[in-house]
Amino acid sequence: MEKKGIVGKTEQRWDAVAKVTGQAKFTEDFPIANQLHGKIMHATITHGRVVKYDISEAEKMPGVVKVLLPEDLPQNKFGTAGHPYGLDPAKRDIEDRQLLTREIRVYGDEIAAVVAKTELQAVKAIEKIKVEYEEYPVYLTPKEAIADDAMRIHEERDNTIAHTTAGYGDVKKGMAEADYVVKESFSTSPQQHIHMESQVAVAFRSDDQRWTCISSTQIPYICRRIIAQAIGISWAQVRVKKPFIGGGFGNKQEITIEPLTVAMSMACGGKPVQLRLTREESIAFTRTRHAIDYDVEMGVKKDGTITAVDFNVYSNQGGYASHGHAIGSKGGSFINALYKMENFRYDARTVYTNIATAGAMRGYGIPQVTFALESLVEDACDKIGMDPIKFRTMNCRPEGFFNELSKVQQFDFKPVECLEKGREAFHWDEKLADSLKHKTGDKRRGVGVAAFSYGTAVYPFGLEVSSARLILMPDASFKLMLGATEIGQGADTAFSQMAADTLGVSYDKIIRDSMTDTDIDPFDPGAYASRQTYISGYAVREAAEKMRNKLIDLSSRMYDVRPEFIDIVDGNVVYVHNNQKIASLEDVAMASYYDMHYGKALEASASVNIHNNSYASGCTFAQVEVDVETGRTEILSIMNVHDSGKIINPLLASGQVDGGMVMGIGYGMGEGVRYNAKGKPLNNNLLDYKIPTFMDVPDLDQMFVESEDPLGPYGNKSLGENPLCSPAAALRNAVKDATTVGINNMPLSTQNVFEHLKKADII
Repeated sequence: MEKKGIVGKTEQRWDAVAKVTGQAKFTEDFPIANQLHGKIMHATITHGRVVKYDISEAEKMPGVVKVLLPEDLPQNKFGTAGHPYGLDPAKRDIEDRQLLTREIRVYGDEIAAVVAKTELQAVKAIEKIKVEYEEYPVYLTPKEAIADDAMRIHEERDNTIAHTTAGYGDVKKGMAEADYVVKESFSTSPQQHIHMESQVAVAFRSDDQRWTCISSTQIPYICRRIIAQAIGISWAQVRVKKPFIGGGFGNKQEITIEPLTVAMSMACGGKPVQLRLTREESIAFTRTRHAIDYDVEMGVKKDGTITAVDFNVYSNQGGYASHGHAIGSKGGSFINALYKMENFRYDARTVYTNIATAGAMRGYGIPQVTFALESLVEDACDKIGMDPIKFRTMNCRPEGFFNELSKVQQFDFKPVECLEKGREAFHWDEKLADSLKHKTGDKRRGVGVAAFSYGTAVYPFGLEVSSARLILMPDASFKLMLGATEIGQGADTAFSQMAADTLGVSYDKIIRDSMTDTDIDPFDPGAYASRQTYISGYAVREAAEKMRNKLIDLSSRMYDVRPEFIDIVDGNVVYVHNNQKIASLEDVAMASYYDMHYGKALEASASVNIHNNSYASGCTFAQVEVDVETGRTEILSIMNVHDSGKIINPLLASGQVDGGMVMGIGYGMGEGVRYNAKGKPLNNNLLDYKIPTFMDVPDLDQMFVESEDPLGPYGNKSLGENPLCSPAAALRNAVKDATTVGINNMPLSTQNVFEHLKKADII
């Protein structure tokens, strides 16, 4: 396929002007006549059941239309995770949710709801509902929940959702062959997504007597299916529309409010009902990143050879299955992807507890396992006295390695280049020398590094399909229609560049739409797993190639030139051999609509099922200064280096890396939902939940080790999630280099660092 120069070039986001001028319409911005408002009553205990309701006062409140209890709504069990439907029942997501529940497993469970004429009236009515509870023991950690005397959180299944072991070789033998065995325990935090736009949905019965849901969702087609399952109607009776969306990061890869919103509308005779979560509700009662505990060992020889790695993993799922074991179990294949080791064992448990349900979040388990792995690697380097970059480069997997655990061949895999080029670009040796000068006194400096590997999409573990449609317009522009979801990451801009590149037209000739509509746009599972420019990119390319061939065929007949002699370049029909213009594409487009002889409106569609995957890699370098008197850590310098194949749009890629690095810094340095001993969230607001501000973040440096991935549709592979995989581990290692104290529980907040330094007698 000949490149036209659009892919690989910075183009302005197609939605940029609408967003910066306030023209962009989000879910709440659509004026809907006679719209009602729903609110949820959340449980104020963590584990137990509702014994009795008294709704008499609530029903009398001004503006109240309906007060809904669990028995007023369908009782179907359903799963909420954003995975494609499995034809094999054994491979489907666990169905352990109901629209409303009397059985409480998490503080804030949805136990009742009110629909009123205004949101304030609904809130006031909720306050009037009286509830009596029966309380049960609370389990906040996996080890508490799997203790012999722990009761089941879900009566129908064990608290251990799944327990799997993967690996190869003989770990005990490998440890015995090692000169040193490094044994550690690590704990990561339940980070929250903090997307700008909270969850919001509007539902109503449409003119065709079906149910329409407008939602801020990453997964419109999956949303349609889960709504139907929860309500108990056919999937085709539901239409989901996604307008502009204010971020998701995986939290909107979960169906949290949409089924209840439709059920509220049904209870009100099909009238439109809006359900919007407050920031406090979104933080506390939707989803978090999985908090995972690791008990790990690594055997190493004095020359840096890894003889064995042993991981015991305890993934805290919270009260409901959501994405479940997919996250806790995922890490093993990515450890194996990154480093050579003769013996490996990865034993993973995913466990129900009584904290907020954990689900998908940007990175999908890899930031957690990278924190544990790269901290362990750093400690092994200290044991044998080896340079941490040298240790990593000598142990990295080579290009072409076939990963038996994931069944993926890592053709274009460049962690060594990332580490080596990053060392030079970051000025590692100079910063290391600078840090050595600051090992005493109140403020001490250190440098740290961490590497990672990351897949693209979910094959072979899950379905990877996508579709695209192109319609030729009379002015030779093209309407590009996709089920793939723009959630603020710039996917639509990248797709437009891909289509333009293949068609041979300028970027501004591709028309996109902010609204994804399951009645109109072709099927795609949605935005997750860094999949869209890779999987949906194949669909875009195939549809564009079909359209290009149709245009060449039409031009051949119109101008009596054999099709093999024709090309499309810069929006013109030209001779292949010398680019001499035959006609403008506008002339051909107009003929396709109106010519008496040749007229036939042109469309091209493609649907793909992709059975390959490409592994990306990268690393983070960091220098910090730690005030040992207070524990305050300042990031002096930080750099990400990425191996992500061909970069489709350099400016968008740069923005992705900046955003991911800031999220990774927040994960490593301060973020995490906190709970008291009874499971009540303590910091579900933006005053107490600390996300990084401009004052907390230094200049962010980045570079790409660019290549043409042989399997990517345009030489590209994953980038969206990758940037936050390694900053937390690099920062931990830098703090250790500065203070000699390895801090193995996240985040590295001022308080946490202070307590560790005090315990180590550094202060």
